[in-house]
Amino acid sequence: MARPDAPHPIAPHPIAPHSIAAPAITPPATFPPAIAPATSSPGISAASLDTTLRGILLAALGYAVVSCSDAAAKWALPETGAAMAMVWRGLLGGLTVTLLARGRGLWPRRLGLLTLRSLTQCVVTVIFYLCWLRGVGLADSYAVNAAAPLLMTLLAIPMLGERVGWRRWTSTAVGFLGVLLILRPGGDLWRWETLPLLGAVALLAVTRIWLRTLSRTETATAVAFALMVAMTLSGLALLPFMPPARWVPSGGVVLALLAFGACTGIAQVLFSRAFGLAPVSALAPYEYSPLLWGTALGALLWGEWPSLATLAGAAVVIGAGLYNLHRERLRRRAALPAAQQGDPA
Repeated sequence: MARPDAPHPIAPHPIAPHSIAAPAITPPATFPPAIAPATSSPGISAASLDTTLRGILLAALGYAVVSCSDAAAKWALPETGAAMAMVWRGLLGGLTVTLLARGRGLWPRRLGLLTLRSLTQCVVTVIFYLCWLRGVGLADSYAVNAAAPLLMTLLAIPMLGERVGWRRWTSTAVGFLGVLLILRPGGDLWRWETLPLLGAVALLAVTRIWLRTLSRTETATAVAFALMVAMTLSGLALLPFMPPARWVPSGGVVLALLAFGACTGIAQVLFSRAFGLAPVSALAPYEYSPLLWGTALGALLWGEWPSLATLAGAAVVIGAGLYNLHRERLRRRAALPAAQQGDPA
């Protein structure tokens, strides 16, 4: 989490709630992807198609890296606990981001909103970490996290003043029926941990809305570095209440933590480059790919298999999110005249 930070109809991000961004579904790994996405032109050339394809490949790789980062965090949590995992992530991730950025572009312009967003993202991360410690599967948490883009569609109305037409209202409602299927009584996620997990997904959607506002003034590096600083300080503040099982982790866990921190910085670079090469609309659907990675990693490392009903519900949620993206794309093409005639997408 994705990650447990993800793309989405409004401002794509990784799936992990704590990851770099972003656009995703991303649960705790959810850091923001690139802040300045490329824009597409009406004319399509072979060069632009090649550039878009490279952006798509980089974004797909970025979501795979974010999923591996979440898996490494989940692996280390039994020894480190949530607070120490945040400290490790903040320190190693911050160092990686600083080195990759060569120390440039780290200072933000809107410190207040960026601090608020980073601290809120830390809350999301803590919730995902604690749910993983309580036995919630990686793929199951990603399935719940898939609802973030739907929530963003609704939150964009009061927070950004966007208009949502009946088609997107309908698809969003269908998407939430998929959420109910995921959370059905007697299912794998019919447990009390799912309630705070849903709250974390709602907060994640809010942070993505804020990211859209911050994208006007902040660089991707500044957003990522601010999150790493907040993660370190929040983890230190929580240590007295969430002490690690082992203050000196085992060798295998140290390797997982090093991979965790390195993936944080690598994913940021991949997303920054991807969103600089390809339009958001081309990359947004790949926000849902961590569900596939989460299923594979969960099965490989912990023998976790999401139920067919959970996967079916996730498919409904993803379908609704992709349809909302399609309607948003059509609405932007229609441009101002159609909007002035009162025919929102």
